[in-house]
Amino acid sequence: MSHQFHPSVLREYDIRGTVGKTLGPGDAYALGRSFATRVLRDGRRTVAVGYDGRLSSPALEEALVAGLCASGVDVCRIGLGPTPMLYYAAASMPEVQDGIHITGSHNPPDQNGFKMVFHGGPFFGPDVLDLGRLAARGDWAQGSGTAESVNIMDAYVERLLAGLEGIAPDALERLAIGWDAGNGAAGPVIERICARILGRHVLLHTHVDGTFPSHHPDPSVDANLADLREAVALRRLDFGLAFDGDGDRLGVVDANGRTLAGDELVMLFAEDVLKRQAGATVIADIKASGALFERVRRLGGTPLMWKAGHSHIKSKMKETGALLGGEVTGHVFLADDYYGFDDALYAAVRLIAATIRLGQTVTELHDAMPVMVNTPELRFAVDEARKFAVIDEVRARLAADGADMVAIDGVRVTTPHGWWLLRASNTEAMLTARAESASEEGLTHLLAALDTQLAASGIRR
Repeated sequence: MSHQFHPSVLREYDIRGTVGKTLGPGDAYALGRSFATRVLRDGRRTVAVGYDGRLSSPALEEALVAGLCASGVDVCRIGLGPTPMLYYAAASMPEVQDGIHITGSHNPPDQNGFKMVFHGGPFFGPDVLDLGRLAARGDWAQGSGTAESVNIMDAYVERLLAGLEGIAPDALERLAIGWDAGNGAAGPVIERICARILGRHVLLHTHVDGTFPSHHPDPSVDANLADLREAVALRRLDFGLAFDGDGDRLGVVDANGRTLAGDELVMLFAEDVLKRQAGATVIADIKASGALFERVRRLGGTPLMWKAGHSHIKSKMKETGALLGGEVTGHVFLADDYYGFDDALYAAVRLIAATIRLGQTVTELHDAMPVMVNTPELRFAVDEARKFAVIDEVRARLAADGADMVAIDGVRVTTPHGWWLLRASNTEAMLTARAESASEEGLTHLLAALDTQLAASGIRR
């Protein structure tokens, strides 16, 4: 037996496709066979499996488990829940270091996919492609594994609530917080958390529904925060929390209805972490605001810029021992009192604790952040065969000009006006760009410099 995956589904950070077109139960079964083979050849034999609330997830889970067992591993089925619950299973269950979560994350309802943990760490890049090679050759271990359902949600909720250790009950009682699950997989966990935390909690869309009838569960898109923003205003809440479809990305709205970007969230967490862990390393992706890196320095921390992508950040945190990491997209990684993976639910609990420890509201902390002028992520199509070549050409010209440049993931150029970034998408035939300045005039200069480089490679923004 062998299997050919559709070439579009093997991505940099996960496996993802459109159900019924590029992804189906046959792919899930083949993934199970290939992943189990890798686990067994690495000397282990137990894999945790969970799934999100998409309509296609139960069928994909059945096929995945069948494939895993057919190659001889034993499966702990943790059931419906957010992706971080799968990460927690792999981090906390003594017999489990490997896992797969079936999730389409923040993608449209007709898409689904798989996020993986291998030997306790992220599984991405060349390893994902290797699963495809194993499947194409039919190079699979043979066996007869077992599958057992395990309830881990209660233990997971307890671990999340440990983020409030040392916080006085009366301080919690004064808070009023909105929680918008977007009908995603985080809903049941949010309900359990809020039943245990003192204070006033307004819950929105916690019923899991894979059609996402309320709004699309992507907190990085401002339109998806409309319900939460309205609840914060009408119910006079201190702040609101929003979650993506699988609960690994966090969005925050302050009492004035303003959204905190992902790098602003990291800036807020840095205030708390560095007060307790002086000198700690804080990692942010190459798209993050320069104000974040400067703030970490002023707080006595060690800022580190790294490649975009949650798997890259997690790996770098393990390598460096960093205690905090984050991305503009809303992934937050806490490793001071937690495991260092991206868990929006734990980040939400820690945000509550941080405001109390710092003695300031989310709004006050937001007000204290420098106001920068920046673009959203600019995306433009380019031929797949050209996208990395364009980056190489731009990098070579900038190096020849002696530019102040970081080239770990595309090119990020710093000038007296601010900075601009150009990088190739890891998952699409796209170039992406971003720029940030302290003024509109400075931003205009930055975009002009970006356009000059693109034009020199035959690209028009």
